[in-house]
Amino acid sequence: MPLLPKRFERLKSVLNRRISDLTILIENVEKPHNLSAIIRSCDAVGVLEAYAIFNKEKFLTFNSTAQGSQKWVQINQYKDTKKAIKTLKEKGFKLYGTNLNPKSIDYRKCNFKGPTAFVLGAEKWGISEEAASLMDEHIHIPMRGMVESLNVSVAASALLFEAIRQRQVANIIPESGEGMSQSMYKKKIFEWAYPEVANWCKNVGRNYPELNEKGEIIEELPRSEKMRY
Repeated sequence: MPLLPKRFERLKSVLNRRISDLTILIENVEKPHNLSAIIRSCDAVGVLEAYAIFNKEKFLTFNSTAQGSQKWVQINQYKDTKKAIKTLKEKGFKLYGTNLNPKSIDYRKCNFKGPTAFVLGAEKWGISEEAASLMDEHIHIPMRGMVESLNVSVAASALLFEAIRQRQVANIIPESGEGMSQSMYKKKIFEWAYPEVANWCKNVGRNYPELNEKGEIIEELPRSEKMRY
């Protein structure tokens, strides 16, 4: 079925507000409920891509809490903590590790208007010592009760929305696609609009075809049951 113009406009309206310099890195967060809630929050604030570290042979598992948000937030998965952190630093992100220690500061005192990556750890143990040693800043969310920390998905949401609040005050929230490069925008809109065709292009090692203003593919492509457009 061809992509309906109304659907294409909806995809563009969401992508126009996506942010490429705000992200989450989760380390060994295994519970589907928490993982799903984190990705849903990422989608809600406009995060373009998220990152996940699984040191074991595990697959990302979601439940109904995600509400399908995992389709719209790309999750880059790593098995090695150092490699994941190195990747983010090479992209210019400042890493804020959620870690309650003498060096950690109140998250509300931080400036999240630049390239920001929040690093959160497993539900029970938090981020690993290895990850903690590689952080640019250690932060915490102050607690006033008996429990010293929030659920990891709630903490992720609080941090993301604080970053968005700061950027809204500074009037730097993207509205027309300026939250990413033009090449990234073209790549993402094609993958969102034609995921099966995108997978086929990757498998055969070819570039994505161009789209016209209506979201139609400007090229004759081979059809198959596995590649419908």
